[in-house]
Amino acid sequence: MTKGRKTTLQERIEIVQYTIANERNYHEAAKKYNVSYQQVYSWIRKYEKDGKQGLQDRRGKTLESKASLTEEEKLQLRIKELEHRNQYLEAENGLLKKLKEIERGMGQRD
Repeated sequence: MTKGRKTTLQERIEIVQYTIANERNYHEAAKKYNVSYQQVYSWIRKYEKDGKQGLQDRRGKTLESKASLTEEEKLQLRIKELEHRNQYLEAENGLLKKLKEIERGMGQRD
């Protein structure tokens, strides 16, 4: 099993094109370019879905992508964050109520 290595966008495009041209022989491409089978498979799927744009490395780009959001998209994101926070607090509140219930039950046994 080959361990993955860092690749450039140009290399990923070349690997994808080679794999497609060779009847999707992922093993051969992985061996030839010294990358993992899973990585080649993943790049093919991304390439088919989004083209060359799908092969770009997007890790660590969250702040940059948030800056380009419209006001409406920012508000939708904020709503989702608040909904998740609300769910967390409701769960926490439920657990605290259960704990008090258990403590009261144990106090009555004594």
